[in-house]
Amino acid sequence: MLYPSIDSLMEKLDSKYTLVTLSAKRARVIQQTAYAGTEDTKSNKPVGKALEEIVEGKLTFDINKLQG
Repeated sequence: MLYPSIDSLMEKLDSKYTLVTLSAKRARVIQQTAYAGTEDTKSNKPVGKALEEIVEGKLTFDINKLQG
């Protein structure tokens, strides 16, 4: 079983495209700075850590900020 599940991730974001984009950008930052916002992560990889941050609510995205 994967953690976090896609269902729990989709409760936090509006689309799978947003999920992929947000997690990829955050994973790059984690990889470059070696810092993850969560201390006890189940994943060792940057993408997994980014997904865990999304589920925990530490990483969010607001489409309204982009629209003006």
